[in-house]
Amino acid sequence: MRLKLFADGGSRGNPGPAACGAVLYDSAGKVVAEVAEFLGENFTNNQAEYAGVLLGIRKALSLKATEIAIYLDSKLVVEQVSGRWKIKDLKIRKVVEKIHAELARLDKWEISHIPREKNSAADALVNQALDFRGYRKTIYQQPFSRF
Repeated sequence: MRLKLFADGGSRGNPGPAACGAVLYDSAGKVVAEVAEFLGENFTNNQAEYAGVLLGIRKALSLKATEIAIYLDSKLVVEQVSGRWKIKDLKIRKVVEKIHAELARLDKWEISHIPREKNSAADALVNQALDFRGYRKTIYQQPFSRF
């Protein structure tokens, strides 16, 4: 079974509270699974992005996927997971090793970069997970002044 995986991650504070999410689609474009996870209080955006990939791959494997096409709005993650860019951060390198170990269980996989607006479903899961934990987005508004 071939699935499309759209994954995302985010941190409010960078580092700060973070979450990740993934949406899996079948070949007809129907959503077959949505997963999200709160990661904790001290994660970066990049760490959350990688966690989203790993979460999505593991869910795909649990659904008996044999092939996946992964779509991410993080160029860094796409290039590092594909092996085209080096990984200097030891923590990230270990997560990518876990990702590759899970990908090795598949017959075929590919990874591609997409614009952020095409990843809105996974992004919404990230925000829902953070909002649910009480980490609401705050918008700074400058006080009104006549002068």
